[in-house]
Amino acid sequence: MQVELLTPKPVAQAPAPPAQPPKPAPKPAPQPAQPTHAITTAQQTAEAAQAAQAAQAQQAAQAAQEAQAAAKAASDTAAAQAESAAAKPAASGDKFDVPPTGDLHYDTLINGVMNQTGTIHWINSAQHYEMVVSIPLPFVGPFVYSSKGHIDGFGIAPEQYSEQRGRRAADITVFDRSTKQLVYTRTPNSQPLVDGAQDRFSVVMQLASLVRGSPDTYKPGVVRQFSVADNDSDELWPIETVGDENVQARDGNVQARHFTRLARRDNDRRRLDIWLAPSIGWLPVRIVQTEPNGLQIELLWRGKLQPPSSTPGAGTADATPDATPGAPEPDKP
Repeated sequence: MQVELLTPKPVAQAPAPPAQPPKPAPKPAPQPAQPTHAITTAQQTAEAAQAAQAAQAQQAAQAAQEAQAAAKAASDTAAAQAESAAAKPAASGDKFDVPPTGDLHYDTLINGVMNQTGTIHWINSAQHYEMVVSIPLPFVGPFVYSSKGHIDGFGIAPEQYSEQRGRRAADITVFDRSTKQLVYTRTPNSQPLVDGAQDRFSVVMQLASLVRGSPDTYKPGVVRQFSVADNDSDELWPIETVGDENVQARDGNVQARHFTRLARRDNDRRRLDIWLAPSIGWLPVRIVQTEPNGLQIELLWRGKLQPPSSTPGAGTADATPDATPGAPEPDKP
């Protein structure tokens, strides 16, 4: 018996079939254009336009409101300035109320004999003031005194004071607040300028302002010091409250508070008396200056016994204690 050894033979494998490429996905069928997108865009555009118009209208309304508010504020400020400022505390702690604008007139008398009429043109704009005193003098020419400046925490604050007597050149005093000096054209000298300083005419309105601000403060015996500049010097004026008295004016009797300037130095025999009447807004109803030789210069309210209006020709005049028509020129008060 023959045995045949079998040897293993390699087995032929069939080749693997080639990989098939993936089939492309079927293209979606074209859809018809949707008109809703165009409609939505148009609506959005219209809504945006409406919103913009509304915003513009709101801005315009707001601007109009702001303009109206600004106009009202300006109007209120102007109205407040047109009227006399309400009594307010001064830097010194005193209250003051500067008299409102008005033209004032006074009869002038020399030792009781009637002379011509003096006038004061008074302007108060709540921030600035101007005071012009004019007294006609026959054969000499008018005496004109002017004071102008602003209103600060101490009340009336002169910046320039001027005296012109007849045909003489005016003497001017400058209240230089930048250098705190009083500068005179009549003399090369200068003096320190203190807060609250007045000139010889503004001091009357300053006194009236203080009394208007706090009438009850000025009781009999109360003395107040004023720094008063002339055309070549400055000095302290102590003014005392005497009390309430009756004054006989051209149009009748009136109650007034009497103030007198005390002696400024030894042997000072010159007197100055001022009567302020509440019925005419605490303006001076009477001013009397008494000279050392006995000469009396009197200024007496001329017109109705009521506060003057701002219309020219209304009211009365605060003339000055120094110059009066028809009389020899007095010395300094």
